[in-house]
Amino acid sequence: MFHVILRFPCPGFHIHLSCLSLCASILCSTLQAQSVAHGSVYHDLNHNGQRDANEPGVPGVRVSNQKDIVKTDEAGRWSLPAGEDTTFFVIKPRDWRTPLNAHQLPQFYYNHKPQGSPESSFPGLEATGPLPESIDFALYPSKEPETFEVIFFGDPQPRDIREVTYIGHDVVEELIGTQAKFGVTLGDIVFDDLGMFEPLNATIALVGIPWFNVIGNHDMNMDASNDEDADETFTRIYGPNYYAFDYGPVHFIALDDVIWGGKAPEGSGTYTGGLDAKQLAFLRRDLEEVPEDRLVVLMMHIPLTGLANREDLYRLIEHRPYTFSISGHTHWQAHEQITRADGWRGAKPHHHLINVTVSGSWWSGLPDAYGIPHTTMRDGAPNGYTRIRFADRKAPYIQFKAARSPEDFQMSVTVADAVSVEKVPTTPVYVNVFNGWKESVVQLRWNDQGSWVSLERSEEPDPGLQAVFDREPETPRAPYRRISSPIDSKHLWKGHLPEGVSHGIHVLSVRASDVNGRWYRAERIVRVTE
Repeated sequence: MFHVILRFPCPGFHIHLSCLSLCASILCSTLQAQSVAHGSVYHDLNHNGQRDANEPGVPGVRVSNQKDIVKTDEAGRWSLPAGEDTTFFVIKPRDWRTPLNAHQLPQFYYNHKPQGSPESSFPGLEATGPLPESIDFALYPSKEPETFEVIFFGDPQPRDIREVTYIGHDVVEELIGTQAKFGVTLGDIVFDDLGMFEPLNATIALVGIPWFNVIGNHDMNMDASNDEDADETFTRIYGPNYYAFDYGPVHFIALDDVIWGGKAPEGSGTYTGGLDAKQLAFLRRDLEEVPEDRLVVLMMHIPLTGLANREDLYRLIEHRPYTFSISGHTHWQAHEQITRADGWRGAKPHHHLINVTVSGSWWSGLPDAYGIPHTTMRDGAPNGYTRIRFADRKAPYIQFKAARSPEDFQMSVTVADAVSVEKVPTTPVYVNVFNGWKESVVQLRWNDQGSWVSLERSEEPDPGLQAVFDREPETPRAPYRRISSPIDSKHLWKGHLPEGVSHGIHVLSVRASDVNGRWYRAERIVRVTE
């Protein structure tokens, strides 16, 4: 055996030929692991989904591999590093739209997974093989208004096709023909059975608008051994687990804030709330290109205050004057003002909305006349969804909408049906203002006459919901389930009946302001006895 030694002018620098072979092998492997994807963003003139010779590239459009971000050149071309599991996507710019599939899901991405997804109970990605010669993203011109509305679903969470049907009747039917520009589901799209993605998508598609999706803790491949493999089915159907896009004057970012801890020995698995380093890197690069005076909207599943490393996210947005965030997950509604007490360093508190859920309390409770569970949420608010109106540099206008109820159904009033004259001043009144927050005003008076009397905000279980919980059977007839026990409500006001009323039948007039400062009315009939 012998070695050839190559000597170089530098003293002490020499390489064995066997080392050269090893280095070449390592270099080859590195280059293979760091292969580069190429593609274009183009104006699809004939809407056929492929770039034809006469179709121009769109310059200045941002494209990402979920970590790096580049802009297309004058010809609409882009290049990005590609790993063995990479999703490429276009960050949709203002006044352009992406293609939609038959279920109204935006087609703005390409999944590259040469070996396919690991085996799982629910199918992930099939093997994609080598990188295509060119990964091309189609765009179509679409003028976007300065002011527009978005529909937000929290936790539709159907277990089976019966509950998919509930969703269709409870919220989808009334939204058909909406003027909203797009919709977003904020995670827990389904309840562990990922086979429900497709029928639910087909149902929501009937609304007739583009629909974006955020991943939740019940949307994961729960037999995955790690977080990286837990989103394989979601990615196959919806694309990247986090992404961004512009609409009108607003920049939207969808986050994956569920970190899967792997399947537990007993089969349940674990998760925590947080953002991994790769996602934070993407956010940092994304926001670097977003003007400081642009409204940034963060969409996630687990609320901000439930994230272990939320301060890392705060550092990226707290200097910006216009931010808003929205989540689901809890199955109760709340407007949170995130302040320095939670590690926020911004000049003003950050507004975070924990959204009403479509499934309410997980499709539980006795059925109504249509066979749909009343599924009142744990804070006493009905199930439903939120409509939000966005405009440049303005606080979002947030409209709570109870399922299959009039738009002005914004509160519930709990008070005795009958009370004696002497007990009027000590008889409690509770008002649950579904879209209320700490600055809301709640007042009442008799027969819409005299001075209004204000109530005080009180964080405690809604007694109206408690009464429902107490009278419903512990084991309702299948397939119905008992609702969850009430929790402290974040939007409950408490007081006593006003004085100055004699015996007879009277109208208790109630008025309340919501988070937008808009006033709503309600009335209750109370019989006052001698």
